[in-house]
Amino acid sequence: MTDNPLVTAVIDWYRFDHRDFPWRDPDVTPWGILVSEVMSHQTQMSRVTPRWLEFMRRWPTPAAAAQASDAEILRVWDRLGYPRRALALRQCAVAIVERHDGEVPADREALQALPGIGPYTSAAVCSFAFGMRVPVVDTNVRRVIARAVHGDEVAWRPNARRDEAEMLALLPRVDADVQPWNAGAMELGATVCSQRSPDCVRCPIAEICEWRGAGFPSLPDSERERRQLRQPKFAGSNRQRRGRVMAIARASYGGFAIDQLWHRILLETDFCAPEDSVQLAREREQHLAAAATLVAEGMLQQRGDWISLPGEPAP
Repeated sequence: MTDNPLVTAVIDWYRFDHRDFPWRDPDVTPWGILVSEVMSHQTQMSRVTPRWLEFMRRWPTPAAAAQASDAEILRVWDRLGYPRRALALRQCAVAIVERHDGEVPADREALQALPGIGPYTSAAVCSFAFGMRVPVVDTNVRRVIARAVHGDEVAWRPNARRDEAEMLALLPRVDADVQPWNAGAMELGATVCSQRSPDCVRCPIAEICEWRGAGFPSLPDSERERRQLRQPKFAGSNRQRRGRVMAIARASYGGFAIDQLWHRILLETDFCAPEDSVQLAREREQHLAAAATLVAEGMLQQRGDWISLPGEPAP
């Protein structure tokens, strides 16, 4: 297997203790794995599962997805967030059909040349779909390596060169062990070695973890601040306003008149109207501005005073 006891322990643990996601079924196609990786970017897995199942039911191949409209894709995407990913996924399907005869390419460079596919997703597809000897590094993997190998509570910031070097140094010699090591390190960081509440009692590498062995030292505040990536608050953000506008568009087959938008935001979404009239007027303008931005980005289309999902015919 491997000479590294840390890697061996993670692989053994993963093979008997991991979450049972549908895309981990051995019969899932490379397309199904690619879709799962695009959907799960910065998104809770519990939200991904029903959307993935519906997406794969409707478009089980790149050729099927390539024939769908942007509007259809966005409706199935629903509230997963970052809807640009949904449109990029359909464009990716079109490119796979045109460049690779409808088959997801088993080549990292070819994958990265597809719309919406970056270094992480290409590595994940190579490893999880094709069993290739490629390191896969996300936030969870960085945390596991930082703590277990380097004794640091907080991992380094994302850095493609360091990410690959750190994981390559741990990659098992046996090719068949690479995929469970990639998946296991990721699973361990997501479910056991979490950022705020690491569960060392359940951890398969607790006895050889450098951070635990050193007594869980904390980084100086300045270094912690430098390393940590701060996610902007969602509540009250433009992301939330954009989400409400997209929700109205998904619910409106054929679209809606722009002068209906604010009324529908008040009645049909989670927006809680403030009592202050000035603040309420500001929110109205910000929601209308969000709609205009979505049109400018191609996430919505506007014909006169009528707005709809892209590619959707007028009623």
